[in-house]
Amino acid sequence: MSSQVISSQAKLTLGPVLYNWPAEQRRDFYFKIADEAPVDVVYIGEVTCSKRTPFLTPFIPEICDRLEQAGKEVVISTLSLVMSKRERKELHEVVQDSPWILEANDLSAIGLLEGREHIVGPFVNVYNEDTLGYFYQNGARRIVLPCELSGKAIERLLASNKDREIEIQAFGRVPLALSARCYHARSHGLSKDGCLYVCEQDPDGMNVETLDGEPFLAVNGTQTMSYTVTNLLHELDDLVQFGATHFRLWPQDLDMVKVIQTFRERLDGSLEERAAQEILSDLVKFAPFSNGFYHGVEGNHLVEMREKI
Repeated sequence: MSSQVISSQAKLTLGPVLYNWPAEQRRDFYFKIADEAPVDVVYIGEVTCSKRTPFLTPFIPEICDRLEQAGKEVVISTLSLVMSKRERKELHEVVQDSPWILEANDLSAIGLLEGREHIVGPFVNVYNEDTLGYFYQNGARRIVLPCELSGKAIERLLASNKDREIEIQAFGRVPLALSARCYHARSHGLSKDGCLYVCEQDPDGMNVETLDGEPFLAVNGTQTMSYTVTNLLHELDDLVQFGATHFRLWPQDLDMVKVIQTFRERLDGSLEERAAQEILSDLVKFAPFSNGFYHGVEGNHLVEMREKI
């Protein structure tokens, strides 16, 4: 296989941590990313459950400072489901006070950010050209497309907005749905308000099985996620040709520096695809890979592709 450059211009982003990792662990994780990972953009913030927010907030200034000193662009991600008066108040405060660009993960945040430069996150449904264009006109600098779009749909969206920044979810368990209920708490016989933060026990999410014992989804607090780990390493070439400018890698409880290095070297052409896939396979042991959405089939499928000569 040729190891020619796919795109040394394409940027890698690290999505916000979706899971309930201890605050000190998150801080140290971001410090390591700042010092060692060849990533261009780092998203920080609590997007899953507002009850976790107070633990991370005190560390955000020093995390952002460390990342910026290392030459990384910092983006603050907002909550993906805003329901209570307290959550609305906190969202208003973040929009008013944040010195960093924001990623809006629900329509209320997008409304507050109208006319201001921001990122539209993956929790906002963008399925057609008109919606994409509307958000750009509203002030979006970059839009992160939903994980369930096929390659053909992505190509069509990119063709309609050339020279715009588009981000694709390329690695990690992907968020599929949100709920007002906390599945994690309920699975332990607890209420959402009295959850005891049991989601902390599952740093990559809690597997959900069918009645036959087959894992098919994962749960992360109020969030339903894929059981499989999205891996679009093979599809990078086509996505770059379509016009994708950024590729998101979702944090998992493994060596994310190595994951980032692998994707960067593949984009730069210094690492062949087969070798890159072997590295990722050695790192990801908790679930199989998938790329089904991209190929227009069930999302949990892995469509094997022949190597390009």
